[in-house]
Amino acid sequence: MTNQEIRGFIQNAISENHVMLFMKGTPDEPRCGFSARTAAALNALGAQYAALDILPDPRIKQELVAVSGWPTSPQLFVDGKLVGGCDIVMEMYESGELAEALGVAQPDEEDTPAPPAADAPESAPLGIENRLA
Repeated sequence: MTNQEIRGFIQNAISENHVMLFMKGTPDEPRCGFSARTAAALNALGAQYAALDILPDPRIKQELVAVSGWPTSPQLFVDGKLVGGCDIVMEMYESGELAEALGVAQPDEEDTPAPPAADAPESAPLGIENRLA
């Protein structure tokens, strides 16, 4: 694939999925703690999302950065807009803003789970085929 084709694939993934996570590894097998925590936050809220591993080809991250203007990963997009990386996602999770942005029910205050640890996610997200490798 050319760089332009990779960029187009990334842009389509962002526009076609309500919630799109670009991460190192997969939600079932994250390859860094930041990616694991971000996926765990989405799973803790029961959100449905698509995820794409940026590691198979360095051009994926390069083109993702060109599309988003955000230099680090993971990167979470909701409704086609960049939400941010792990730190922002975790802050939003703790404040309840993430549930609101995702359109999922916010747990009652006494039922709100603690911020997720960097464990493997509890449930599988929607899949997106990685045709960039």
